[in-house]
Amino acid sequence: MTIWLGTPEVAGLSEVAAKLGEWQSDGGVFQLHPGDLGWYWRFGGERTASAVRVWERDGEPVAIGMLDEPDLLRLAFAPEALGDEELARRIVDDCSDPERGVLIEGKVYFEAPTAGVIQELLTKDGWTLDEPWQPLRRDLAEPVEDGGLTIETVGPENAAERTAIQRASFDGSTFSDDRWHAMAAGTPYATARCLLGRDAQGTAVAGVTVWSAGEGKPGLLEPMGVHRDYRGRGYGQAITLAAAAALRELGSSSALVSTPCFNVGAVATYESAGFTPLAQTRDQVRDF
Repeated sequence: MTIWLGTPEVAGLSEVAAKLGEWQSDGGVFQLHPGDLGWYWRFGGERTASAVRVWERDGEPVAIGMLDEPDLLRLAFAPEALGDEELARRIVDDCSDPERGVLIEGKVYFEAPTAGVIQELLTKDGWTLDEPWQPLRRDLAEPVEDGGLTIETVGPENAAERTAIQRASFDGSTFSDDRWHAMAAGTPYATARCLLGRDAQGTAVAGVTVWSAGEGKPGLLEPMGVHRDYRGRGYGQAITLAAAAALRELGSSSALVSTPCFNVGAVATYESAGFTPLAQTRDQVRDF
């Protein structure tokens, strides 16, 4: 059976997002989510399509990767393909040879699911481990408590406030009004939601975007931020609770988020909002 590697057209991204959603499960591995694709869509459909790589067998996708940067590939497997050594070997070979059009030459990073065989193959080929990340999960079987902020759903009329919060929360952020509109036009945003949190004076102090993977599937927070001038007041916990509640309304079974382990403040914020740490993950690095 031949394994085929390709890049979809913009029109094919709907199928890519749907497959990524199908492959999510509460008992499964932490891997590329349709919300990751949706967040990347802020750069437009054509650029998003050009960043996607699909491995197919007999016409069916069995693995999907997204180049978050030219030197960083993030990957998801079909559940039945996690232990497929032939597929894992092909993906590792494709990612190790810049001429195959996946990762560039030089130092590169590979975020692969920790289950299955691909991590072992990467290690055997000389890839090494990068800094750890901390995924966290909150079950959404029960209603989510109110965090105390006034929560507002973002639409075209208040998108500028959402993008301003993003830029005030993350140094170097380039999230603009145009990029919000591009993201909102993407397929994954049809079952997503942007939220603003306002304090007692009505000032927008925090923002978050949440992404559903479908009814009964884990949803994703990507990204969440608190305005740098309003930190230390519990707004991170409050907007995270609002995000979890929104995902529950969208039919998600749980809420997922991930942050670098060195960001102890973010980890503490998510834990304070009822998220439980999962097993840490590490990207693999090739620097040879």
